[in-house]
Amino acid sequence: MRWLQTIPSLLLALPLVATAPALASTSAERTIVAVGHGNTEIEIPAFARKYNVSCSLCHAPAPRLNAFGEAFAANGFEFAPGEVPRDTVATGDPLLRLMEHLPLAMRLDLYAVAVADAAPSEATTDLQTPWAIKLLSGGQIADRLSYYLYFFMSERGEVAGLEDAYLQYTDIAGSGVSVLAGQFQVSDPLFKRELRLEYEDYAAYRVRVGDARADLTYDRGAMLLWSPWSDGDLALMVVNGRGLDESGPTRQYDADDGKSLAARYSQGLGPLRVGGFGYWGRESADGFDSDVVIWGPDLTWSPRMDLEFNVQYLRRTDDNPFYLPAGADATVDAGFAELIWMPQGPTGRWAVSGLYNLVRADRPVFSVRLGEAALLEEYESLTGSVSWLYRRNVRVIGEVNWLMEPDRARFVVGAMTGF
Repeated sequence: MRWLQTIPSLLLALPLVATAPALASTSAERTIVAVGHGNTEIEIPAFARKYNVSCSLCHAPAPRLNAFGEAFAANGFEFAPGEVPRDTVATGDPLLRLMEHLPLAMRLDLYAVAVADAAPSEATTDLQTPWAIKLLSGGQIADRLSYYLYFFMSERGEVAGLEDAYLQYTDIAGSGVSVLAGQFQVSDPLFKRELRLEYEDYAAYRVRVGDARADLTYDRGAMLLWSPWSDGDLALMVVNGRGLDESGPTRQYDADDGKSLAARYSQGLGPLRVGGFGYWGRESADGFDSDVVIWGPDLTWSPRMDLEFNVQYLRRTDDNPFYLPAGADATVDAGFAELIWMPQGPTGRWAVSGLYNLVRADRPVFSVRLGEAALLEEYESLTGSVSWLYRRNVRVIGEVNWLMEPDRARFVVGAMTGF
């Protein structure tokens, strides 16, 4: 159930109540039950207040989740599915579970960035203060039915609107199967972009080819989650395949009849977790079709509680991404490797991470939407990042990034906070 815990805006889970990290060994943890894949989001400060716990109970460090946080998210923001409701209004109606207070949280990210050998269109230094402001909410609407959403009040200086927004029903009829419907990231069952420690993104999930709209970030659709046996996780998805485009003149989101299908299975093998992912979709434009196929393996190795190594590889093939009469296919190989080390252990204040991104094609056909001015043939970057917790819900970051093509360096200092 790792991926669930990788839910958006983890940072929200950062509590406002200071409780000793030793809470991870309390009776609450001993009785927690993980069911299916649960939600795809994670706790917000309102949940920390609800249970009177520290964010260190679930994070190591924020926004990363530990096993307890993963189980809590999988249970739909509860220690156990079907537990006695907390913070609800006594309406006397058995068919109504009404929260006494609407759970709300804020996330604020701000950075200062310096670029060596900046392009003519770039500034050498930039105060990105703020870079992102999110308003988040999530909780139970009814027994086993939860919701999650966040509104981007400011993303890179603009009001971006809703990104994650969905309902999830956990453990249908005791089967261990959970279903969610709404907006989510197709890559959520893999490595959650919202939970990374680095300012640099996972470029492989952002790849778009030619004029095709499909990528592995946000989309609209439904997802089924199931753990068929011990430490095995399955996710099945059907999505529009067009991202979060607004509806057109027909009042429809999708512009063609095709839907995209995706599946991911992963299995824990001691300190290893090995997974495989597949995606198939068809897009149509200007009277032409283009099939999109994405597949690849992933691996997580956690030999110790303070060390984690993640690897992702994806091959993408589009058979006519520019929608031309003659057709011209394109193949893009993409992947990343990430190393995370917590020198003082999972509840310590320091974290060190390294991230290597590589995306490559045989000609300029793709974009990763990270500031490039034209279609790319290759994107390669190496990042080193250091994080320090000023408080459990305030993380200070320093980062150095080297982009190989064009050859330049980027330096970042900043802070991420949830409250």
